[in-house]
Amino acid sequence: MILRMLAAATIVTTIATASATAQTQRLRGEIQRVDGTTIFAKARDGSAVTLKLADNVVITAVYKATLADIHAGDYIGSGATPQPDGSQKAIEVHIFAPSMRNQGDGHRPWNGAPNSTMTNGAVDSMVAGVDGPVLVVKYKDGEKKIIVGPDTPIVRYQVGEMADLKAGAVFSVVAATRQPDGTFTAARINVGRDGGTPP
Repeated sequence: MILRMLAAATIVTTIATASATAQTQRLRGEIQRVDGTTIFAKARDGSAVTLKLADNVVITAVYKATLADIHAGDYIGSGATPQPDGSQKAIEVHIFAPSMRNQGDGHRPWNGAPNSTMTNGAVDSMVAGVDGPVLVVKYKDGEKKIIVGPDTPIVRYQVGEMADLKAGAVFSVVAATRQPDGTFTAARINVGRDGGTPP
């Protein structure tokens, strides 16, 4: 009986440890150097980070963009704050690459800012508004009007490559898995190019 209880306790401890190990977190920082598929970087708080990328890692290059780069039919994502009239005031806007179309389609809560939302969909039209241009963004279950102010950061995504991962480049990882040795692993990474900064 005692042996069975000890065995059960060991199993529970192992599962708990595995769960803690498997937890993911966001990473953001600047690449210091790259060795094969391993990135040595400095996180935003100044700490050293070692990030090991999957062999088939998906790399997304992030370019700085402007409102003029957004056209009807483009697939975009916007983190925003809801307004009293039901519209959304953009905190940031992402223009997706054609190959990323329909990713995350819809409207949902977002953890990028307090009481914020994320809307992913196709731009149906753009009209002038008091606080800035208003994008009508349509997704599978509806549409939202998104107000884009003059200071709203806008970025454009393109399919990236290993050559984009170089010293000095700013990167972000949405889901990095912390390993027992303190390093991280990731299957996807965003990296800034030509002045672009991953949101």
